[in-house]
Formats: sequence, structure tokens, C-alpha cells
Amino acid sequence: MPTTQATRTDRGLEMAEDDFLEVIETEVARDPRNLALREDFVTLLLQTDPDRAASELATLEAHGADPARVRVLRARVMAARLRGGATAAPVEPGPVAAAPVAPAPPSRPVPSPADGDAADGRGAAPGLWDAERPAVTLADVAGLAEVKQHLDATFLAPLRNPDLAAAFGQTPGGSLLMYGPPGCGKTFIARAIAGDLGASFLHVTLADLLSRWIGDSEKAIRSVVADARAAAPCVIFLDEFDALGGRRTSGGGGSQSMRMIVTQLLEELDGVSSVNDGVYFLAATNRPWDIDPALRRPGRIDKTVLVLPPDAAARAAILHGDLAGKPAPDVDVDRVARATDGFSGADIAHVVKVALQQALTASMQAGSVVPVTTDALLAVAEGVRPSTASWFDQVAPVLEYGVDDGTFDQLRAYRVQRGMR
Repeated sequence: MPTTQATRTDRGLEMAEDDFLEVIETEVARDPRNLALREDFVTLLLQTDPDRAASELATLEAHGADPARVRVLRARVMAARLRGGATAAPVEPGPVAAAPVAPAPPSRPVPSPADGDAADGRGAAPGLWDAERPAVTLADVAGLAEVKQHLDATFLAPLRNPDLAAAFGQTPGGSLLMYGPPGCGKTFIARAIAGDLGASFLHVTLADLLSRWIGDSEKAIRSVVADARAAAPCVIFLDEFDALGGRRTSGGGGSQSMRMIVTQLLEELDGVSSVNDGVYFLAATNRPWDIDPALRRPGRIDKTVLVLPPDAAARAAILHGDLAGKPAPDVDVDRVARATDGFSGADIAHVVKVALQQALTASMQAGSVVPVTTDALLAVAEGVRPSTASWFDQVAPVLEYGVDDGTFDQLRAYRVQRGMR
């Protein structure tokens, strides 16, 4: 039987879909502790392979994901199985409704192939992305004095003085890459920067942009930048940027997809179709060495800031926040903060979570409230290896053998200060 055009199209779509999944699966394997990226992977698998999504969700939960997010994703897995007529057992034991469950709506809709020509004449219409107005500023970021000082000197100061900047021919806008170990607050800092600037904030993740349909990822990128221009001043925060703007290598099944995405990012950063006045591009990554060099050249995302593990003041603030309202009246947070040097914010949250669970178990056995103690927190912390350690192990050969354009100056100084090899 001759191959029809429809059959060839279906096969092309399947290949494109496999390419996208291969790209994300590779990034997850490179950074297994990156919970945000794992969650994006589960979300994308829901469209094509609910059973595999269930397996990846179990791995995500085992790595300490937020229980509320896990519950939502379980419901979406069951809904996907029901829609597809799957016969596999539910992800979580319990009754399942006989009627099909409607899929949960995405937090930010991504344009579909049917959107066609739009207001900007080149793809998806603006207005699809929901911007927020962050209430936090850098003053709400505890500790991290060096990070805030570097941000102010290299990025924020000119933006806070637009008239003076204009006198020197500088237009409003800018770009910044934040890098460092996972779980150290890059997303919170991005929101704080938007709050400092009084700007709208668009948080864009891998799952928001990647699609199995050829050309849809580029449409989504055009769409989010068009919406940011309409809402200016506006901060676009591109999370997991190494997965979106990875090197355009010649090998790998997903290389063509990556080339198309990076090319579209370059076009939007350069303002080819429209000026980017009032649009600020912030990107975050744990793997800056994997970003395509073209995205880092002068005039694009050329400024960097290293977001390190929280210092003692920041660790104490995290502990205060996580223990607030809990039965922990006599905890010496400063002592625990000193004992958790090198821990990320996510590591500290894990320590508190485990200590609270242990206190809850003891309370149920005793029949009365058993408060969390300093010793209990210290005991839990002693059994936790900071997740930042593996990141510093990964970056060591990059510093020794890789090409450095100045991106790692702060990191080199930090390693010298800490006595790291």
C-alpha cells in the first residue's frame, strides 16, 4: 500500500515528539536532583505515555517533591489513563470515578497549531500568558549580601536610574543569567528583581514552551515575548535555561529541535521583529557550561551572577520561616544554621520536614504534642549530605579544562575562599 501524505505527516510528528522527550530525558539524567525539571518531564509524558508518567512521578516523589504538587500530578495521571482507556492500576490506591475526568488546565496556555496568523502577524496572538506582580523585593531576601551587591552593581543600578542611563544612550531593558547549585533561591531572586523594578513577571518553564508539534515551541517563544512587550516593564524569567538554550550540537535525536528553539531565542533577544524596550530577560541554570555560546555573546545574555548556597543569615531565616507556627518554641535556629553550612535552601527545608515528621510520630505515640527540638534538627542535618556538593564536583573539571569567558570569576573566588580544589 502506498504511503499517503497523512501517514508521512503522522510519522514526522511522532519523530518530533520523540526528539523533544529525548532532549528532556537527557537533561533529567544529567541532573537527577533537579525536581523542577523532573516535574516538567512528567507533565510532558502525560500527553503521550501516562504509564511512564506514573513511573517518573514515583521517582519525583522519592526525590522529595512537594506533596501538594505530587497529588495534583497523580490526579492528572489518572485522568490521562481514563481518557486513553488505559487498564493499568491507578497511581494511588482508592476509588476512581467511572466517568472520564477532565484534564487539569495548564497554568499558562500554550498556543495550538490552529492559532495561525495573529496580531503580531507572525504566530501566536499575545495575551496568552498570565503576568504577576511580585510583592517581594531584594530587601526580602535574607543574607546573600555579596549576591545582592553584585546584582546592584552589574544589573539593577542602571535600571533604577533611567534618566541617567538615557543620557548615555542606554535604553530600558537588560538580561542576566543566574547560575549556581540547585535549590538556592534563583527563582525567588528573579521575583525579587521584578519587584524591585516594579515590573510584571512571567515565569516560563520547559513544559510551557516545548511541544510535540513542529514549530509550536517557536510560536510559544514569540508569544511570551510579545506579551512581555505589551506588558512592559516586564521580566521574563526563563527557568532551566540550559534545557531551552542548550548547545546546538551536530548529534543527537533532538539536535534539530534545539537548533530551532535557540535560533528563535536569538531572534527575540536581538529584537529583530520588535524592540525590547522595558523587557528584561532573566535566565537561571545549574549548568551554564551547556548553554549555547551564541546566547551568551555581548548584547544578549551577557551578564551573570552566581547564586551560592545561603549564608548563615539566610539559613537562619529559612529555618525561622519553615518552623513558623509549628510546635518548636525553643529551637536555637542560629545553632542549626551554623551546623548546616553548605546546605541549599531545599536541603534545609528537607531537614525541617523530616524533623517535623519525626515529632509528629512521637506525638502520636505519646498522645500529646512533642515539640521539635534543636537536637532533633541537628541529628537530621548530620545525616544529610548537602545536595550542593555534587554540583561543585560537576563544575570542578569545567573550571580546570573548560573555556571560561569570565562567567566563572565569582565561582573561582568562592572556591579559593572556601579552600576548595
